[in-house]
Amino acid sequence: MNRFAGPKSVAGQMLLLQLAIVVLLAAAAVTAQVLQARNDSTRAAEQRALSVAQTFANAPGMIEALNSQDPTAVLQPRAEAARKEADVDAIVVTDPQGIRYTQPEPSYIGKKIIGTIEPAQEGRTVIGKTSGPGAAGWSQVIYAVVPVNRADGSVIGLVSAAITVRDTTGLAERQLPLILGTGAAGLAVATVGTGLVSRRLRRQTRGLGPVEMTRMYEHHDAVLHAVREGVLIVGGDGRLLLANDEARRLLDLPADAEQRQVTDLGLAAETVELLAAGRTATDEVHLAGDRLLAINLRPVDSNRGPAGSVATLRDTTELQALAGRAETARVRLQLLYDAGVRVGTTLDVVRTAEELAEVAVPRFADFVTVELLESVPRGEEPGEAGTEMRRTAIHGIRDDQPLLPVGTLIRLVPSNPIAAGVVSGQAVLVADLAGSEGWRAQHPERAQQVLYYGIHSLISVPLRARGVVLGTANFWRSENESFTREDVSFAEELAARAAMAVDNARRYTREHTMAVTLQRSLLPHVLPEQSAVEVAHRYLPARAGVGGDWFDVIPLPGARVALVVGDVVGHGLHAAATMGRLRTAVHNFSTLDLSPDELLGHLDELVARIDDDEAAAEDEARVAGATCLYAIYDPAAGRCTIARAGHPGPAVVYPDGTVEYPKVPVSPPLGLGGSLPFETAELHLPEGSRLVLYTDGLIEDRHRDLDTGLDLLRTVLGGTVDRTLEETCQAVLDSVLPARPSDDVALLVARTRRLAPDRVAHWDVPSDPAAVASVRADATRQLEIWGLDEVVFATELVISELVTNAIRYGAEPIGLRFLHDHNSLICEVADGSSTSPHLRRAKTTDEGGRGLFLVAQFTQRWGTRYTARGKVIWTEQSLHDGAAESGRNLDELLLDQWDDTEL
Repeated sequence: MNRFAGPKSVAGQMLLLQLAIVVLLAAAAVTAQVLQARNDSTRAAEQRALSVAQTFANAPGMIEALNSQDPTAVLQPRAEAARKEADVDAIVVTDPQGIRYTQPEPSYIGKKIIGTIEPAQEGRTVIGKTSGPGAAGWSQVIYAVVPVNRADGSVIGLVSAAITVRDTTGLAERQLPLILGTGAAGLAVATVGTGLVSRRLRRQTRGLGPVEMTRMYEHHDAVLHAVREGVLIVGGDGRLLLANDEARRLLDLPADAEQRQVTDLGLAAETVELLAAGRTATDEVHLAGDRLLAINLRPVDSNRGPAGSVATLRDTTELQALAGRAETARVRLQLLYDAGVRVGTTLDVVRTAEELAEVAVPRFADFVTVELLESVPRGEEPGEAGTEMRRTAIHGIRDDQPLLPVGTLIRLVPSNPIAAGVVSGQAVLVADLAGSEGWRAQHPERAQQVLYYGIHSLISVPLRARGVVLGTANFWRSENESFTREDVSFAEELAARAAMAVDNARRYTREHTMAVTLQRSLLPHVLPEQSAVEVAHRYLPARAGVGGDWFDVIPLPGARVALVVGDVVGHGLHAAATMGRLRTAVHNFSTLDLSPDELLGHLDELVARIDDDEAAAEDEARVAGATCLYAIYDPAAGRCTIARAGHPGPAVVYPDGTVEYPKVPVSPPLGLGGSLPFETAELHLPEGSRLVLYTDGLIEDRHRDLDTGLDLLRTVLGGTVDRTLEETCQAVLDSVLPARPSDDVALLVARTRRLAPDRVAHWDVPSDPAAVASVRADATRQLEIWGLDEVVFATELVISELVTNAIRYGAEPIGLRFLHDHNSLICEVADGSSTSPHLRRAKTTDEGGRGLFLVAQFTQRWGTRYTARGKVIWTEQSLHDGAAESGRNLDELLLDQWDDTEL
């Protein structure tokens, strides 16, 4: 019997199959049509019966009819009229127990209704059906029972509507010719399709019959066994179904290998596992005897059982040596890639040298040492190549190596091959260290220890960048084969990449050092002496580069002090220089004794002007934003006035350990305000409170949000009440500072002090020139109480001049205040006028105009401070040299104002 059927036989079989399918589909369509029609009729009847029952149950007057003496008399006419109008079989009204009040057949009135009514008696709607033979065939009765509820929700009666659904078989019979006609048309189309497929099949097989197809199969079988690649077909049950001749030869299979389990063929365990697993494999190398076979395996689906797999095998023994060299090249290419990624990740010279040593071990060398010229780690420009270098990095497969440790200063002798490489700028290969007399001469004892340890081969490559030698990288081997000439070019490429990274780090170190030097020169080295607060501070430059953070403590008249922190956006020399300009501007504005909001307003205008000036120069970078917080603390009143422009608000630590972030209105950063006014906040701080000012680099980080940083700061400050200010600064940095800060940090902690009440004296002055004498006498008595007899004379003169000027040229109210600081006496005369006096030299013909000149001579400083109600003229006398000043002859001071000719 032939194994293949001809095209005509196949076409006939297909035609019979299609006929059976069409008949089956027609029967299924008829059945589905009947079921669908019956289902649709039933569903429509249920909806209609429910709608009629609900409508009648909720009709007006229904409850009154059920409560009447004769519900039947009232409801029977209504029910029949509604039944005919709705075209249903019955509308039946019953009492809650199911006793009929209405019925199309009056003889049933008074009898209990038939059907399920229990849910309706509980207030729920019921839909049911009954079926049975009828006059027109088999039919169903669909009914719905709806409760009629009183106002309180109890059931007073039931309403049932019923509809009879007739048999729908007739509908299906009417549609049966259409279904059968459609099936016949489908059969005709299938017949035509079969003919076309048969003709296509004959065309594709070129009219071949069973004999020709058998011959073709034999040819394919011959080709399968003739190819020089092994082919295996393994069934899903692990049996070998087919093996061609090449597969038998490569695997040395027995003659009866087919139909046996692959586990019984004597193959290697790894090969058996691969063939039995049936997983996908591409060019997996397996050992078969003395051969290395590359096996490709692909699973195939089977409709008659578990999926099998097809494997192909190639002998790769001769390609293994070439593959080994290719693998070496691939490993080194990967190493160069890793070096480009891992070397130079930081702009630190020492760390870059360490990264070079780490990346080369163990894939290229067993040990690596890096020596640099001493000027390179400092960021200085290296001079001519020298033979004196310091070991900067060392890394190896073990830590007990006898090579010189890090930090050793190495002076290379001329005969050392490493020295020759540094001078020539070329890599040096020492394949056998034991035979290198010049290398041994450097450190004979150390060299002997190195050889005993097993280190036997060396490649030394100078680290050159921009034509300058920065140092040298030495690659040592102890366990691997000696270096060859092929390794030298790779070592040179690796060293060249590392040299560029080292040079970049060196240049960054130089710029960073310059920026740090500039910034530290612009920051205060020693805070000025003042008695209002005790201060401690910290400044930490960022690792990514010096930024523009700064702080300051500025003494103000009246024993007050200004506390300032600021931040210029950006890093580098430009940010540091801009910071210096802003700090100088704040000092200058502070001399005008401005309020915090006015000072920030002037500073905002200055930053905007700087931006405009630098925008005109294309090669200049703009400020791009700056923030500042300015606070003035008055120890006499214990009051702190604060304003800020885009800067983080302060933290206050009260004497009891409570930490608070006071609400200080925030304004836009400097230069962005657009002439918007700055707002201030006033804090009343008990003595011993700590005011903590900081920049955003302390609390913000790319890995931590602002709230987390503020919570950490609050926690740390709450535990520093009993610590000194220096200890507080250190605790804050240890606990709050990010692990790798991306921005510089400025921190200022100030503990407030108060002037004792007995160190402050105040007098209200009447606007009467006669009152000057009494005020002067009161002030003199106060000075004597304080024991300041040496400054009484000068102070009387100052009071007389300032109070007289306030009465004569100022406006009420007028007041005099003394502040006795520990090293100075401050005299303040306030009035309601904004007119400020000016110091001038009086002419010879002037009768007055010399008072302020004398005030300036008898005081250390004097000035004017404007307030919301007028102005304050203040003077400050030093108590250390006050006696000397007061001892000057008044006559001499007066005579100094005229020369001899004028007299």
